[in-house]
Amino acid sequence: MRKKHNKPRSRYGLQVITLCISTALVLILLGIIVLSVFSTRNLTNYVKENLVVTMMLDQDLTNPEAQRLCTRLQARPYIKSLSFISKEQALKEQTAAMGTDPSEFMGGDNPLLASIELTLKGDYANNDSLNWISKELKAYPKVADITYQHELVEDVNTTLSKVSLVLLVLAALLTFVSFSLINNTVRLGIYVGRFSIHTMKLVGASWGLIRRPFIKQAVSVGIIAALLAIIVLACLVYGLYRYQENVFSIITWEVLAITGCAVLLFGICITAICAYVSVNSFLRMKAGELYKI
Repeated sequence: MRKKHNKPRSRYGLQVITLCISTALVLILLGIIVLSVFSTRNLTNYVKENLVVTMMLDQDLTNPEAQRLCTRLQARPYIKSLSFISKEQALKEQTAAMGTDPSEFMGGDNPLLASIELTLKGDYANNDSLNWISKELKAYPKVADITYQHELVEDVNTTLSKVSLVLLVLAALLTFVSFSLINNTVRLGIYVGRFSIHTMKLVGASWGLIRRPFIKQAVSVGIIAALLAIIVLACLVYGLYRYQENVFSIITWEVLAITGCAVLLFGICITAICAYVSVNSFLRMKAGELYKI
């Protein structure tokens, strides 16, 4: 008698475990897409803010004048950071790179110019903004030239825009697929109790009363599955950190928090909606139809 009594319980427990695992797998895929979408935005800013704009200064510009120019530039809203490279520092770096002193070929005179290397804020790191920024920088006194890699800036912006678009399309498709997969999983779990639903309907229970336990069960499965998915995603991010330590400059704690909340919210909402729809479909069926599905 004990074995017969425990068999339905073990089958029910196995069913719940299967529901949790299958739902968690779908949420993991969704979490990866959410993580990728928000990380791509940070990656875009990271790449843009590491593009260097170089201001070449006149030969007769003194170091104190250059420092005053740096102070003026720091007040500009598009400047993220800057560094001044004096003629002496430029000569030292060039000598180390070439293995010989260029001033030896110029009669002891330093042929190199002082420069200021600028990095811009991400919103300004595009060719349209760089065109008017270059004109503004050239207007400063004793600025010889402004150089930056035009083609690289264009390629970076084009590539990152395409990547963002692809990820958004994938996110939309995966959301639809996730809804279908989780809906089938939840419906399969409710299918086992379809005769109980019909019995409660016959004794006069309201649809809301009948739906409540199934929705609670589905939400519980969604929460457990979401927590499992969050743990797996955290392990994946930790693995990336072990491989590349500066990954948190792109996958920030804010992105991780948004991803975790999105996975948890999606797990709760989608399972509740699917349970609501599935129970309603069984409630509309007649007794004879329950045997045909």
